[in-house]
Amino acid sequence: MDALEVLKHDHRMVEQLFRDYHSAASDSQRRGVVELLVRELSKHAALEELMVYPLAKKVLPEGEQLVDGHLGEHMAVKKALADLDRLGEGDERTDELMAQLRRDVDEHVREEETEFMPRLREAVDPAQLDKLGLDLERAKQAAPTRPHPGAPDRPPALALAGPVAAAYDRIRDRLERRPKT
Repeated sequence: MDALEVLKHDHRMVEQLFRDYHSAASDSQRRGVVELLVRELSKHAALEELMVYPLAKKVLPEGEQLVDGHLGEHMAVKKALADLDRLGEGDERTDELMAQLRRDVDEHVREEETEFMPRLREAVDPAQLDKLGLDLERAKQAAPTRPHPGAPDRPPALALAGPVAAAYDRIRDRLERRPKT
């Protein structure tokens, strides 16, 4: 898959996790879905910020402004994910936070898939998108698995902070016996 197909695949997976949350039969199942959602959205956002957005800034005429808008949307998602991550199983605030997160993610996905991605596909050579797709798939194995709203969201600081955050996240995931994806 090329980079844009990888990102769309991530979007479909997240949409399925939202559906799974609503069809879960117990607080325990819902909490498991929340943990998977936190993990997948955190990895996705970190990799977009590190690998996709810098490319968009270079190749799109209004790339800087476009990326700034997406980074603002990411910040709202990261804050919601951090709030969800702190909640315990069965917390009454979970449904409200999940509803807000879904609205934010749906809007972000719609903008990315109807505006951002088509423009990026026109501006970038298919071979470069293919290589970036492979790089994204490999990088998922080492990406942060938790939200870090206070961390840098732009290279080069992101490139330095990301691996440290990812190592910390994976230790926490193991200690808390979080699911792996």
